[in-house]
Amino acid sequence: MLLARVIGNVVATQKNQRYEGARIMLCRQVTPEGKDMDYTCLALDSVDSGVGDLVVIAQEGWSASTASTGRPGAAIDSAIVGVVDRVDLLPASSGQK
Repeated sequence: MLLARVIGNVVATQKNQRYEGARIMLCRQVTPEGKDMDYTCLALDSVDSGVGDLVVIAQEGWSASTASTGRPGAAIDSAIVGVVDRVDLLPASSGQK
């Protein structure tokens, strides 16, 4: 699973029938602190996310396919499965490992 920010939508006028009605979002992976990383991916949206949202992305075929289309078997590599409200981190000086 990845933590990412939605940075855009992808418009496809023609797509496989399994993807009809599904929105494709462009997402950039972020650190837990919210800093952008280099990795960018396309993910099918299953939770009605929007540009600027912090999201959780599943990148395992069975989970991504089932979450985004409601049925297994579609060739989907990444799906947005949650919108993140906040990330709580332990303080750096907590001494826990």
